[in-house]
Amino acid sequence: MKGLKGLPPVWLRYLIIAVLGLGIFFRGVNLDGKVFWGDEVVTLLRISGYTQAEFVQQLPYNQVISIEELQKYQRPKPESNVSDTIGSLIAEDPLQPPLYFAIGRFWVDGFGSSPTAIRSLSVLLSLLVFPCLYWLCQELFESPLVGWIAIALFAISPFHVLYAQEARQYSLWTATILLSGAALLGAMRRQTRLSWVIYAGTTILGFYTHLFSLFVTLGQGIYVAIAQRCRLNKITIAYLLASGAAFLGFLPWLLNDKVDEPTWTAQPMSLPSLIKIWVGNITRIFFDLNFDTNTPLIYAIPPTLILLSLIGYAIYFLFRHTPQRIWLFILTLIGATGLALILPDVIVGGRRSSISRYLTPCYVGIQLAVAYLLATQMGSRGWQQKFWQVVTAGLISVGVVSCAFSSQANTWWHKKPNHYNPQIARIVNQAPRPLLISNEEAIYWLVSLSYLLEPKVQLQLIVDPTVPERSEGFSDVFLFHPSQNLRDGIEAKLKDEIKPSFEQGGLWYLEKS
Repeated sequence: MKGLKGLPPVWLRYLIIAVLGLGIFFRGVNLDGKVFWGDEVVTLLRISGYTQAEFVQQLPYNQVISIEELQKYQRPKPESNVSDTIGSLIAEDPLQPPLYFAIGRFWVDGFGSSPTAIRSLSVLLSLLVFPCLYWLCQELFESPLVGWIAIALFAISPFHVLYAQEARQYSLWTATILLSGAALLGAMRRQTRLSWVIYAGTTILGFYTHLFSLFVTLGQGIYVAIAQRCRLNKITIAYLLASGAAFLGFLPWLLNDKVDEPTWTAQPMSLPSLIKIWVGNITRIFFDLNFDTNTPLIYAIPPTLILLSLIGYAIYFLFRHTPQRIWLFILTLIGATGLALILPDVIVGGRRSSISRYLTPCYVGIQLAVAYLLATQMGSRGWQQKFWQVVTAGLISVGVVSCAFSSQANTWWHKKPNHYNPQIARIVNQAPRPLLISNEEAIYWLVSLSYLLEPKVQLQLIVDPTVPERSEGFSDVFLFHPSQNLRDGIEAKLKDEIKPSFEQGGLWYLEKS
């Protein structure tokens, strides 16, 4: 740890401040130009105080409506308040703890419910990551230099920038992960009642932000147990009391009898497919040009191998060159959530570990390990110092390039269900007087698409087996993700031929007979 105690050189501080400025810029740029996808639609529905049942039941079906009529459920429910927001989660989605949604309700009441407004909240919450990160690095490494390098890596991490622009709770969750870790280490060092109360409070914040904070706390418990050699001493007892108090504070939410795992996370996925996704998600922490399974290997494999080698060496270096209290903390941070999601997928089947945002604690641990490696090696001498300075500059550069590319894109890999919305909207908006017909089952995709449609576009929601009448006064009639029953019914009843307009995105049009 020698050589890490002081502040970074002045030139490096200025460089990292510039990188931090770029990271903040990337978080706030083009918020209104990105697809407002299905998950964000549901977020705003919850924040507005509606249940999904209310939304689906109250929609006017089998009649022509405007975009504004569809989107009224994306604005606060009349005469509702934050208790309605929390109530909608309790009724239908208790796997989503309420803290972010409650904050979102107050935010929407003050600043409106446009995509830009609600995403601005996530941007603001993402800035909390930086002081929490620096505090954790001070407690863990006792090194301002590691803290500064870590801030640079987090600032232009494509993964963190991506979710800082999402109307979801993942920026807040990242902050609580860092905050509870710093509070734990601070409490173990100070061993005062107040410090343990602070730890309990930060743990409760994590629980009420994301359910998988339970895994983070489990990892912290394993860390305390091993660090204290499984002895029931003052620190162990204090940890048990603090974490127990936090768990009791979260128990009312856990006792909801409707807490069930979503069925889609248990859908089987082959081990090779899972491994491919794990590798891809890990590299996206540092480098992300929207590669997917169709990307030529010549482009994807070299950066993947380089980054995996760097991450592997960083963890090895951490284990070999730091005391147990440091490497054990990071390994339990990575391992607790990672194993809790990976093992069920491998043993009983599922795809929980393929969801990159669920593994946020693992990515935080990996970035801390890399930050320590870079900070340590930049203080070495000769060619090694030059080499690691180049590695650091390269890692920051690819992060900046990744963020620059994604900042100008209107959609990215994590919005795959609504990936084609911009192309679909352009086709529909080109028509003079278009009508867009869709099924009830595609309602959330339709709401997502509606944010890109011009006001002239009219909508019609159909419930199977109803077949719409011929609509007069429209220049073009489009079908958006129509069911087979709807397509067959229209062709049989209206004698019109249904042709693909943008079949890949689920858009068809009627050619009148």
